[in-house]
Parts: sequence; structure tokens; C-alpha cells
Amino acid sequence: MSTNGPTVGKQGHKRRGMIIAVVVIVVLVIVILYHHLNGKKQRTGLPPQVVSATAATLGSMPEILNELGTVTPVSTVTVLPQLSGYLTEVGYKEGQDVKKGQFLAQIDPRQYQIDKQQSQAQLAKDQASLDQARADMALYTQLHAQKSIAEQTFIDQKFTVEQDAAAVKADEASIAQYDLDLAYCRITAPIDGLVGLRLVDVGNYVTESSSTGIVVITSMKPTTVQFTVPQNALGKVLEQFGAGAKLPVTVYNSDNSKQLAVGALYAIGNQMATSTGTVTLRATFPNDDEQLYPNEFVNVQLLVDTLQNAVLVPTPAIQTGAPGDFVYLVNADNTVSVHKVTPGPSDGRNTVILSGLQAGQTVVMDGMDRLSDGARIKVAQPDAAGSAQAPAAATTQRHGGKRGHGSSHAQS
Repeated sequence: MSTNGPTVGKQGHKRRGMIIAVVVIVVLVIVILYHHLNGKKQRTGLPPQVVSATAATLGSMPEILNELGTVTPVSTVTVLPQLSGYLTEVGYKEGQDVKKGQFLAQIDPRQYQIDKQQSQAQLAKDQASLDQARADMALYTQLHAQKSIAEQTFIDQKFTVEQDAAAVKADEASIAQYDLDLAYCRITAPIDGLVGLRLVDVGNYVTESSSTGIVVITSMKPTTVQFTVPQNALGKVLEQFGAGAKLPVTVYNSDNSKQLAVGALYAIGNQMATSTGTVTLRATFPNDDEQLYPNEFVNVQLLVDTLQNAVLVPTPAIQTGAPGDFVYLVNADNTVSVHKVTPGPSDGRNTVILSGLQAGQTVVMDGMDRLSDGARIKVAQPDAAGSAQAPAAATTQRHGGKRGHGSSHAQS
């Protein structure tokens, strides 16, 4: 019996195991290579994505701050009665335009006329007493010079003249006061403006403490609009305003469907609101057509500056994804690459690229729903109307993806 039998059996088993392992590895490698080559073939066989593209250009772009504002009249006056009495006449109509000095209402003046007549009678009496005292003073002066009267009598007569003269002045002041009261009985407009709804009627008794007043008058022409800007935008406004620039302000209605007025910034608040981080600005408008109504909410556009020779691309070309803000840059081999950019001011149609792109470089502006970094593209040719026209065989590759920020995601 041979002693090498078991040893030879073990070596045979090990050899077969190694052979099986090698075969398995070779099969796995073949499978991996097959799938890799087959996938590459499939990717290479995909038709290029049809897109619209345009070149970045140089142009001007206005820097505009869009804010919410409130129409704030230059003056709003509540006309209060200066004295008490019954209203005998109201001389305005609700919603009427009035001029400064125009008649508004009449308070019954009869009591004040009677008081004035009494003061006039008292003045006549006191004036007569003064005349008598002065005549006596002239006589006493002669007698005093002749040493014919006592010194004290002469001095007393001087005091009598001064007292009567003071009484006359008091009467004259009283008459002036009643003249003023009679003027106050006739109430007139203190400013030009638009009167509101009627607050009192004929026959009402009004007093000096009547808080509601006779009428409220609001100035319409000119008027102002008050709005706020954030603190990070204030620096540029202060720079331009401090240099004497006349910053235009355009006002639109609440839904931005109609332009209401064009004016200019004329005042900046002197404090920052700590709760909101904003500062209040005020713009003035002629408002000759009275399109701006007091306390109306409006949309405000403040033109701060205009960038010259700025790199511009259509706003839909700028996307937002994992890299941040980016564009799909068209390469010479008809592929695209993700290109990070820093966008600036925009007018809705075009956006300024502050960095990351140069004028003349071509970017994709439509058809980005299936794009990724390195994807093959075919740029559609614009038709006669100026819009991009894709070939009929390739239109099925487009699915009308959303435009603008957030419409696609970059893949690295």
C-alpha cells in the first residue's frame, strides 16, 4: 500500500478549486466588459438633445429696486372751528376740489356782532373820559406852573389820564378780538386740495373742542409716495443721491398692469428701522391727472444706476442646482458643460452676468430638461419669425421643461 495516496488527493482538490475560481473571475470580467461596452454603445447611439442657444452680449442694464409704497399726501388738514356756534351755511360739496381761501362754512355771527357793538360803545365812553381827563390835565398844568394848586392834585390828574388811555386801549383790543371772531365765523380752506365726505350739516352746533372738525382737506397736486429699501441696497442709493443725481421713480398700480406716474426721489429717512432692516424714502410726483390717490398702495421702481457694457444673457438661460447658479455652456464639439456664474441685475428678459461668462460665449436658453454635463446637443435654427425651429424628427426629444431658475439640475 502506497503512503502518498491521501496527499495526492488533497492536491487534486486544491487544483480544481483554483481552476474554478479563475473561471469565475474570467466570467465576471467578461460580463462587466460586455455591459460597459454595450452601455457605451447605447449612450453613443442616443440622438443629440435639440436646444435653443444664444451668445452672451454686451449691453446696458438698469439697476432697479422694486418696492411696495404708499401714496402720502404733502398735507392733510382737518378744519376745526375756532369758536362755538350754530352752522348757518355749508359752502362745499363732498369730493370737491377747493382752493386756499375758498368759503367752506358759516357760523352764526350775530352774538359776536352784538359783543363788538358793546365794546364799541364802551370805547366811546372811555374815549370821552380820556378827552375830559386830558382837558383837565391841560388846565392843571397851567395852574401847577403858577403854583395855584397842590402838587398832589397835579400828580393825581396825570394818573387819571393814563388810566383812561389804558381803558381806551383795552376797548380797542376787545373790538379787534370780536373782529377776529367774526372772521372765524366764516370758515375758509387753509390749503388747496380735495375735500372729503361731509362731517357736519347746517344747524349743527360746533365748538372749539370739536375733534371731528368741519371737513378734511387732502392736498392732491403735488403728492408723494413713501416706500422702504433694505439696508444692503441703501449704500448705492446714498452714493447716487449724495452726488446730486436725480433718481427717477416710476409708480405702477397694485397689480403692475398700469403705470400711474413718474417722479423723482427727494428725501431719505435719517434712521434705519431695526425691526425690518429698512430705511424709508420719499419721492415726489406732480400728479396733475390725480392718478395717485391718498393712502393707495402702489408698486415702486427706483432707478438707482445703469450698468454699461455688461455681459447679458436671456434670463431663462440661468439655472439653479447643486453647483449654485449656472448656465449650460455650448462647446465647440456640440456638447455642453455646466458653467457656474454670478448673476446680477435683471429686467426680466435679460440678466447681467457679473462673473463666470464672457461676451460671445454661447449658452443654452431652452430645452434644458434632459441636459447634463457633457451631453451632446443640436442647436435648433431660428425660423423666419425669430423663434427656434427644431427638425421634425427631433421634436419628440423636447418635453417643454420649465424655464428660469430651478428648472433643471446639473450633473457632474
